[in-house]
Amino acid sequence: MIDSQTPCRDLEVLSCRPGSDPSLVNLILSAPGWTCRPGQFVMLRPAQWGAELIWPRPFSVCDVSEDGLRILFQTVGRGTRRLAELTPGQKVTVWGPLGRWFRIDESRPNLILAGGVGIAPFVMLARRERRDNLSMLFGHRLDLQHYPYDEIAAAIQSEAMQQKTPADIATFETVLSDRIKALAGKGQVLACGPEPMLKVVRKYCLEHGTDGQVSLENRMACGVGACLGCVAKTTQGDYVQSCVHGPVFDVRDIELGA
Repeated sequence: MIDSQTPCRDLEVLSCRPGSDPSLVNLILSAPGWTCRPGQFVMLRPAQWGAELIWPRPFSVCDVSEDGLRILFQTVGRGTRRLAELTPGQKVTVWGPLGRWFRIDESRPNLILAGGVGIAPFVMLARRERRDNLSMLFGHRLDLQHYPYDEIAAAIQSEAMQQKTPADIATFETVLSDRIKALAGKGQVLACGPEPMLKVVRKYCLEHGTDGQVSLENRMACGVGACLGCVAKTTQGDYVQSCVHGPVFDVRDIELGA
């Protein structure tokens, strides 16, 4: 079921290319005729899937303009592997933009904390926002050239740290704590990445009293709150659909487990 207020249309594949690492794919679809805010997402379902793959797949919007809708994704399962096989001219049903976005505070520093393919929504953010109050710390497993890091680094102050060993991860966590602590009472963090990283970010935001927002990567089947497949637990003990009430949440509003 698709909300009648949500734009839903068939877009044409302009290009679908693996990057220098074949597990990361840049998908460009024809311009959807709408704009969105960094952190919002879309649901994608190629027409040729037929009855083989019933559910669409959710993806953060990497960028959108009159040149097209850009999605950066990592192949992790059957759906994303099939998406990576798309060729120019094929049609993809897209509904969106969906969900809540990152709220920038123009009066304070905003620190992006991105992990892996969680860098995707920040391409658009770096392009659109003021550069003097926005910076990024990027944690990644693959070599840096596989990600759109340079696009962001060309616009805002950026730093990258690679994690290949447990020691690398521990060092990155220490740096996260220091950076988050330095913003206490002065700024906020905006985080998107794998759940273990988001748990660490939330932990240090609460510990240091720093404002923060995290974008959850819960599994979604409809994107509009109808299927109840992406519920997240709030700090009040309620369960809410992350597709409607998120995917971006204030760290003080959402539980992420131990």
